Amino acid sequence: MKKSVKITLIVAAVLLGLVLVVAIGGGLYMVGYALDRDEVEADKLEEREKAERKCPGILSWWDTLEAEGILKDTTMITADGRKLYAQYAAAKEPSTKTAILLHGYKNNPVTMAVYAKMYRDSLGYNVFIPAMPSHGLSEGKAIQMGWKDRLDILSWIPVAHELFQDEAQVVHGMSMGAACTMMISGEETPDYVKAFIEDAGYTDVWNMFADQLKELFGLPPFPVLYGASFICQLKYGWSFREASAVKQVAKSSKPMLFIHGGADDFVPTYMLYPCYEAKTQGYKEIWEAPGSAHVYSIIDHPQEYQNRVRAFLEKAGV
Repeated sequence: MKKSVKITLIVAAVLLGLVLVVAIGGGLYMVGYALDRDEVEADKLEEREKAERKCPGILSWWDTLEAEGILKDTTMITADGRKLYAQYAAAKEPSTKTAILLHGYKNNPVTMAVYAKMYRDSLGYNVFIPAMPSHGLSEGKAIQMGWKDRLDILSWIPVAHELFQDEAQVVHGMSMGAACTMMISGEETPDYVKAFIEDAGYTDVWNMFADQLKELFGLPPFPVLYGASFICQLKYGWSFREASAVKQVAKSSKPMLFIHGGADDFVPTYMLYPCYEAKTQGYKEIWEAPGSAHVYSIIDHPQEYQNRVRAFLEKAGV
């Protein structure tokens, strides 16, 4: 009996050791793969090409604004000494309305050009496009998946307000920027921030990474995701479960429009509904764009997208 118990304990210890090795080793790899900063440059060729493939002709519009001095740059130094970068452009005609546009994972401001064109040229808004920390020219130790980024965007909001002397702002993000938009919505924002629009945001980082772990590597969350979240907490001060758009939206009372492509298999379409349902305070609208892949709703349905955004903002008082 004693020998049997001893063997059982040894086997259990070996298995536990293997689980820990996989959790820590796999977790380190995952954090490095998903979050550690690559060497990136503002408007690097890959991102410019991506923007042009998505919306042919958009680079000509963007580059013309830069050449004419309409699209400008600004920077900010954070309390912990990071230098952050943003681009902005005034509306065609003087406007008291500004759109804060938040890009996606490993993107930079140029990938928001199609949104900027809609707001500036069709809706009459000033546009302000930060490069998220660890993206473009913005400094940072790692990608923060919208979670800690929300605090930096909260610091950018009054900068845009001061630049444009605006009376109303809308925060509109895509993908990771959409998750960040929802995360911001749960924080206290100035009265001039009137509304939020999220396009293809995820429910939380845990479920987003769990889905990608299964899709890319065929692995379940245990033990790698647990190890990665623990390592992220140690290295960067946040865990995957706390980085929740759903929990933040539940605290939000300002108007919000939820958009998602009906054929999105990167940030799965099903994530639209828990986010929408979590908002129980204030005005809200939802639109699942028929047949659209990840962040292609604005490309596949440009006029309907614009009309829905315009109508929502009018109802929201922006």
